[in-house]
Amino acid sequence: MDRFDAMQAFARVVEAGSFTKAADTLHMSKTTVTQLVQQLEARLRVKLLNRTTRKVNVTADGAVYYERVIKLLADIDDAETSLSGASALPRGRLRVDVPSPLASMILVPALPGFYARYPDIQIDMGVSDRIVDMIDENVDCVVRGGELTDQSLMARRVADLPLGVFAAPSYLARVGTPSHPRELEESDHRIVGFLWARTGKPLPYAMRNHSESVQVKGRYVLAVDDGNAYLAAGLAGLGVLWLPKYMSKTFEASGELVPLFEDWHLDTMPLYVAFPPNRHISLKLRVFIDWVVEVMAHHAPVGERNAFESKT
Repeated sequence: MDRFDAMQAFARVVEAGSFTKAADTLHMSKTTVTQLVQQLEARLRVKLLNRTTRKVNVTADGAVYYERVIKLLADIDDAETSLSGASALPRGRLRVDVPSPLASMILVPALPGFYARYPDIQIDMGVSDRIVDMIDENVDCVVRGGELTDQSLMARRVADLPLGVFAAPSYLARVGTPSHPRELEESDHRIVGFLWARTGKPLPYAMRNHSESVQVKGRYVLAVDDGNAYLAAGLAGLGVLWLPKYMSKTFEASGELVPLFEDWHLDTMPLYVAFPPNRHISLKLRVFIDWVVEVMAHHAPVGERNAFESKT
């Protein structure tokens, strides 16, 4: 039995709650993972997991052992990294998930600079606006806009995104230019709806000027759950958009989007990198997060809350 493989298999079964899911993320067969855990239990003479036909639960002894194992695996990862060469460059595979517009407009175009520094890091990047189960899917971190609702996560705030309200010239020519946000509620105007992953429905937008504040929800003919599709709908003239400025800048310059309500203020949208509390912040993950902060500083630098923080 390779004790390192056995400990790694045991840790993944605990995190995934399933031998099948653990095997998938480790690229092993279920039989191999099962045998490794059984051999580990035999060596330790302790039952680590309770198995039923539907679920796998860690025992009290297994929970204590798991805490020691993940620390040991993290120390091994750090030790290997420190001996990887004179420059101690981080190496290995990172699994991340980021919103589609942020990936296509900012992060992916900037990746050549990242790989110039860290050529031995392999990134598997999921591009979506969905809720990701980081344990089941073995994802190291996610980048998400808006306040985080999962209180169990650890997170670093990496940017504060300025927002604006926009419409395509074709939309304004057809419906007219609104002079007040409430017109979006009371007239023939339409918004493009964005279906937030945590609620599955559009949320109202808070806006204020020097004398009043409003909550604008609006009516829509189309609602989507993907940022790139949301932008495309607005460019097609299907409704009014609320966009981070990094998404609108190019289209404002080309005249494809027109800013609205410029004397009204919208709160910035926080952008976080989040990861499970029991996931070791390896050197490769840390340099990736630092790089995201550096890249976003050119677009929407974070305020004062930029340290690692628990969302509790």
